Amino acid sequence: MTMKNKEPESTFDEIMSNPERRKKFDASYKEFVLSELLIALMEEDKKSVRALAKEAGISPTIIQDIRSGNKSNVTLKTFSSIIKSVGYKLYIKKGKKQIPVEV
Repeated sequence: MTMKNKEPESTFDEIMSNPERRKKFDASYKEFVLSELLIALMEEDKKSVRALAKEAGISPTIIQDIRSGNKSNVTLKTFSSIIKSVGYKLYIKKGKKQIPVEV
């Protein structure tokens, strides 16, 4: 009789096996990634919250909320305005076909 050695599950894997905790983690991770992206773009262009908000045509509070991870429902229009104001463009890509997002 042979026994298969099973690696013990990590704490992270154990937590992620709970669907409710996984959903909460996924939502907060997306906020974290968006926050880090915005911070990096602002640092790259050396833009302040107020300057970016003015150029994007949105409230400085929205920029600050995204930076701090407190804004979980960022619209495509808002995100596109921010991206455009730091010199980037958004694209939708399927296979080799790529279409710019104009909101």
